[in-house]
Parts: sequence; structure tokens; C-alpha cells
Amino acid sequence: MIRRDGDLSHTNKNRYIKDGDQKMRYRHSTAQSAEYLRLALKRMAQQEAGLHPASYAIWYEYVAGINPALQAEIDALLIGNARLNDETTYTLYGRYVADFDAKTALRIGDSVSHLVDQVSETAAQAGDQASRFGNSLERWSDALVRPPGTTGPLAPGVEDILRGTREMQGAISALQARLEESTHEAQQLRHEVARAREEALVDALTGLSNRKGFDLALAACLEQTNPEMPGPCLLMIDLDHFKRLNDTLGHVFGDRVLTSIGQTLRANVKGKDTAARYGGEEFAVILPQTPRGGAVGLAEALRAMVAASRVKRSGDKEALIGNITVSIGVADYSAGESAMDFVNRADRALYAAKMQGRNRVSLAQRPQSECAK
Repeated sequence: MIRRDGDLSHTNKNRYIKDGDQKMRYRHSTAQSAEYLRLALKRMAQQEAGLHPASYAIWYEYVAGINPALQAEIDALLIGNARLNDETTYTLYGRYVADFDAKTALRIGDSVSHLVDQVSETAAQAGDQASRFGNSLERWSDALVRPPGTTGPLAPGVEDILRGTREMQGAISALQARLEESTHEAQQLRHEVARAREEALVDALTGLSNRKGFDLALAACLEQTNPEMPGPCLLMIDLDHFKRLNDTLGHVFGDRVLTSIGQTLRANVKGKDTAARYGGEEFAVILPQTPRGGAVGLAEALRAMVAASRVKRSGDKEALIGNITVSIGVADYSAGESAMDFVNRADRALYAAKMQGRNRVSLAQRPQSECAK
């Protein structure tokens, strides 16, 4: 496959767990996971770091007791009631949990959302019960003050009951307020979890899906493949001469070019289709229900739009840089093909487009077994 400078998937390996152990890492029952999440949320609320996936990951592993090295370092950092900020949290994540995969992050996010729903529902039910009990106490208190048709002082001990009833009313009111606050906090946490899930799958520079988002989208697409429907097809897109562009015009301008391509893809890839920054200067587009002819047509349109674009050079109002081109490989899915083989075929087609002179679209060959049919 073509080298991608921005793809760190092979260099950022976990430093204390081998790949084969990763699948065993989070095999907890639903009850265990719920308890660990409760404990993790409590720990997270005491820190300065935001409620993001990296924070979920380190505290989940901490309370679950599955990462002794991480646990020891956190314990050392917390001496003297210190609080972990975002910088420290990301450092711990990179050092001890770097191979934490996207599916696990999303699964924990789903568990947190489910837990928040339970807390919210419980708080609402408790609030309703507290309200009914408070109303009952209020009516009883009014009756105790002076029962209808009675005169003279209250019976001995009634004053104590009345005072206790009023104190209970105050406690119920305070409980209601706290339950309402807890419900609000649970809703806020749900929004934080949803936002963190989205951010975990988005490339910050281009706004497209990142590599993890691409992998998940492609897996979901292949799981839903219908032999009766056209597609799916895959486009692999690579910016031509990107290193030379960076060397001559600078990395800031290079980022502007990547952002511009991201805008082009967002504007022209809609609906069920997924556009992603695959790594470095390479992009990918998943077309779930598109025949190969339609995929080639879209690829040609995208290539032409990029070639016609002009990108403004930073700090210079007049300088618009053109001659920016991409090469694109197109592959249509072959039944039974793995995701890796599918990507490799599109990538080989991209390499062929490069070898044929760049700024062109190349259609991948079908697998030999299918060609022989």
C-alpha cells in the first residue's frame, strides 16, 4: 500500500499489552461494567480534565484494576489531593492505554449513556415520590394545627409531631431540589458523552471522519451489503506531490490544502456515503449503494473540482495557488471480500493512477476468482 505519513496505526502501539491480549481486556459482565462506570464517573468528577473518551479509558481501567502500571502512576500523582488535568490525562492515555480501540470507546460510551438514562429515570421517579409524600405531610400538618370543629390547646405530644412533620417537609423539599439537580447533571453528562463520541471519530483539521470513523463505517457498510443492490464502492484519494508542496510553500499552506479538499468532499459526499481522512494526505469515500459506473463518475467529478480549485496562501491576500491535483483509485466490492482486501484493491488502483501520471482516476481490477466466472 502507498505510504501515508499521517497514519500512526503501526507506530503507536500499546506499551504494555500485546495485540492478542486486547480482546481480553474489557470482558466484563453488564453488572461489572455498570459498577466500574459508576466508580469511574465518581473519580472523573473529582478531576479537572473534561469528560472525554481518554478520561473514560484511564479511569475505567483504574477502577477495574486491569492496568497495574497505570494505577500505580495515578496513585502517585494523586498524593496530596492533586487533580488530573487534560494534559496529564492525555499523557497517561498515550502511555498506558494507547491501543484503546474505537469500538471499545464507543461501547463504553454506550454503557455510560445507558447508565445516565438509569440515573435520570431513578431521580425522576424519586422526585415524584418525594413530591407526593411532601403533599401528604402538608395536608397532615394542616390537620394537626387545628382539626375541624375543635377548640382549646392541642393534645400533649402533638406539638412535637407537628414540629417533626414540618422538619420532614423541609427535608423532602431539599431532596426534591437535589433530585432535580441530579437529573439535570445526568442530562448534561449524556450530552458530554454524545459529544465525546462524535469528537473521537472526527478529524480535527478537515471535519471529515477520521481513520477510526472510516474503519467503523466500512465495517458497518459491509455487514449490511445486499447482493440484490449495487455497490458498495470505495474511493481512495491521494493528494499529488504533497511533500513537495509542503517543502516549497510550508506546512501551514499544506494544512489549508487538506482543509480545502475536506470541504470539497463534505460538499459532494452526502446521505449514506462517508468521506474520511484516511491518513496524512490520503482520503477515502465509502459509497454503500453506488454501482461502479456511478463511483467512477463521482471520482472524476471530485478530481476535476480539486484541479480547478485555488487555495489562498496565508498572509497574502492576492496569492491564490492552483495546480493542486489528486489521484483516485476506485474499487467495487466483491462478495465475500474482507474489508482489508477491499481497501487494498482500491489502494492498488490509486497506485496505478499515480504511476500513469497522476491527476487521474483508475478503476481496480476485480479479484481473479470473480474474473474467472
